[in-house]
Amino acid sequence: MANYWTDTIATAQQLRRDLHAHPELSWHEVRTAETVRNTLNQLGISWQACAGTGTIARLAPPNSNFKNLNLAPKHIALRGDIDALPITEQTSKPWTSQHPACMHACGHDGHTATLLATAQWLKHHEQQLAGPVSLLFQPAEEGGHGAREMINEGALDGIDEIYGWHNWPAIGFGKLLCPDGIVMCGNGTFTITVMGKGGHASQPELCRDPVLAASAITLALQQITSRRLAPQQAAVLSVTSIMADSGPTITPQTAKLSGSIRVPDQQTRDHICQLITEISQHTAHSYGVECSVEITPRYNATINHAVQAQHVRSLWAEQYGFTAIEAHVATPIMASEDFSYYLREIPGAFALIGADDGEDHDSPCHSPHYDFNDKLIPLVTTLFSRLCGVTTPEKPAPTI
Repeated sequence: MANYWTDTIATAQQLRRDLHAHPELSWHEVRTAETVRNTLNQLGISWQACAGTGTIARLAPPNSNFKNLNLAPKHIALRGDIDALPITEQTSKPWTSQHPACMHACGHDGHTATLLATAQWLKHHEQQLAGPVSLLFQPAEEGGHGAREMINEGALDGIDEIYGWHNWPAIGFGKLLCPDGIVMCGNGTFTITVMGKGGHASQPELCRDPVLAASAITLALQQITSRRLAPQQAAVLSVTSIMADSGPTITPQTAKLSGSIRVPDQQTRDHICQLITEISQHTAHSYGVECSVEITPRYNATINHAVQAQHVRSLWAEQYGFTAIEAHVATPIMASEDFSYYLREIPGAFALIGADDGEDHDSPCHSPHYDFNDKLIPLVTTLFSRLCGVTTPEKPAPTI
């Protein structure tokens, strides 16, 4: 058992590094999907395509008969995301990305490898499964609404509970954050186009400067969270870019702002979106220009179900001790996750698990210096396996 476990984890680590070297953006994960499916074929696990590059693998105890619904065990789903980001890697790792401007900067390579390690271990102990298990290899988490499309194509049909996770470099290695209720915020993006009157920079009185107005709008929007929301309210508004192509002696015709919001609920989202529109238009008017505002909601907040979140915490504490439960990080985390789609449909829980082991794994997600911590693979494979009723020989890590 121990040797097979060691081989399973070693195989997953090699696979993770291969995936890292060959990242693919949302909805273009062709090689990744092929790797997942070939691995499942080698393991003798049945699968079906879902949402294009997505894959659903199925396992169940042999000779099981679940026709009596009153006695049927729970059907558990486990999810791993497979897409990468449009970032140029700067790690110089042996497994660094071979694709320009494309990188696994969020650890989805590790999530995929961990779910494949779980698949291998569960298949080897399929007779021990407490019930049927579905493994969801999901595309397009990074803003592509991949979870929504998986659900639309039946990924949750017959599923009773779902579990997922994300590595988190801002937390100490092996610490688990899985609260009852909200764990990660919802998000949205906005674009503000400021329309002025261009001209010669030496004649400002004949122009209506969209750059100046855009700068004022940027400053005004920052006051939403500090002056228009209660201090206790969890929300973020960030203007992330200002574009106004021109020359040194030319006042341009237009300037464009874009940015992001993070919100815990729909009420806060609606309030902030209303303020973005009002403040932008009123500020533009005061500078003699016009503006248009386009706001795009993306993901809702990721909200755990209490029973399932407690189950995850209990299994983690049994394996690694109560000190491995993160109790000092404030929630909600202001990042967002499309796992929220699953949790709106069925019970489940989503956990953040710390990656920072003091050995160069503290670069944040979406950084060009980020690299997944392979030491998380056995920890999470153990958690996933135990959620399905299968034990592993994994022992508590001394640094947790």
